[in-house]
Amino acid sequence: MADTVVGANPDPHADPSRRDFIHIAAVAGAAGAVAGIAWPLIDQMNPAGDTLALASIEFDLSKVVEGQQVVIKWRGKPLFVRNRTAAEIQKAVATPLSELRDPETDEARHKPGKPQWLVLIGTCTHLGCVPTFGGGDYGGWFCPCHGSHYDTSGRIRKGPAPKNLAVPDWDFLSDTKIKVG
Repeated sequence: MADTVVGANPDPHADPSRRDFIHIAAVAGAAGAVAGIAWPLIDQMNPAGDTLALASIEFDLSKVVEGQQVVIKWRGKPLFVRNRTAAEIQKAVATPLSELRDPETDEARHKPGKPQWLVLIGTCTHLGCVPTFGGGDYGGWFCPCHGSHYDTSGRIRKGPAPKNLAVPDWDFLSDTKIKVG
């Protein structure tokens, strides 16, 4: 007599559809688990919602009188919007490029025909501190943390900062309104 086990399938290839279903279900479950683990890792690389709202901003220049600076927040950083006086502009234009550590003309730092409006990212290029206006040796910005001196055009003149204050991408929407970013 042949030994048989009750309930056992003597031929393992007799029901291939059941085995195929188990393989497909196992692969689908594994793919779902991988996707479930990978999604949060990929999603966290997206920019935060509060920075997307500040990707570009509009600002009304009529609020800034001559000789005044306004600091607004843009992309989590301070943004200096300055209405320069004629004396500040003249001082910046008269500076020889040979005296500058990071040579850049004043004309390259403002929009053509509007030299009074200067828009700068207000973080020191040394370690990211926020400089204050009116201090220092050149009448511009001074970073009290480490002693960087910037002129009235935001160009580095003295101290440890290697570069000028950065000029963001900005443009005029009208005579009194600008868009940054």
